[in-house]
Amino acid sequence: MVAAWTFMGSATIAKDTSFTIPAGASVASIAEKLEAEGLISSASSFVLQARVFGADTPIQAGEFLLSPDMGQGDILAAFQNGDVIRRFITIPEGMPSVLVWERLMAEPLLTGEVPVPPEGSILPDTYSFERGQSRASLVEQMQTAMDRALAEEWAARKPGIAVDTMRDALTLASIVEKETGKPEERRMVAGLYSNRVRTGMKLQADPTIIYPITKGKPLGRRIKQSEIAAVNGYNTYTRVGLPEGPITNPGRASIAAVLNPQTTQALYMVADGTGGHWFADTLAEHNANVAKWYAIRRERGEM
Repeated sequence: MVAAWTFMGSATIAKDTSFTIPAGASVASIAEKLEAEGLISSASSFVLQARVFGADTPIQAGEFLLSPDMGQGDILAAFQNGDVIRRFITIPEGMPSVLVWERLMAEPLLTGEVPVPPEGSILPDTYSFERGQSRASLVEQMQTAMDRALAEEWAARKPGIAVDTMRDALTLASIVEKETGKPEERRMVAGLYSNRVRTGMKLQADPTIIYPITKGKPLGRRIKQSEIAAVNGYNTYTRVGLPEGPITNPGRASIAAVLNPQTTQALYMVADGTGGHWFADTLAEHNANVAKWYAIRRERGEM
């Protein structure tokens, strides 16, 4: 079969080349495009060979990578098998929906318009897509992944947790996600906030102050006293309990931490200067930790 293909026509691929087949394209139009782009020697011979040797397997739409070592038979097989080029887009843990939207809109190989997704509806992960795929279909894939992950983690939740619904778990997980950059702290931070929820203490989570101001983007400055005192649906310095909804898109690890938090008596935490926190059970212990943090900041010239 290879000899017949070579006899009747040949591929002329000089270097790795991207080739796109639109949906609904005929074998004849594909062959003409291959010839016009200098990838085969004869469109008519390619069509004839496809009829003789291509069986009844249809050609798939998409973007394909053609390489110099490929013959015409290899090209047809790639088209029939759907060996399309897969591209990837990564949504980091804790990326708010407005930044997810900006990343999607900035990807030139995606098509169509989409609104900013609801906060907390996107599962941070790396997703593959094809050239020309719609942004709406990719958002749907990301949201389906979040729905599935949340349901799976909820089904495995620890008894006696501080949240009663998957929505509340997602909201608390978004706070945990924003409050610590250290994976090993997630369950401890989740345990601390779970204690505050149970006892009716205000969560006093700084990211909930920032969210109504920037929709999750970096504030770029210190929080003002007027912002700490602001009354809205998110600021946990002026409201008891959880904010009205998520403040970012939490990763699966933060969701799992909320649904299986560390057992602790801690109610307070403050930065320790390394990206992590000191935790305290009592206000007196917390005040001592705060004094240590202020000393670190003075050494750095921040105060």
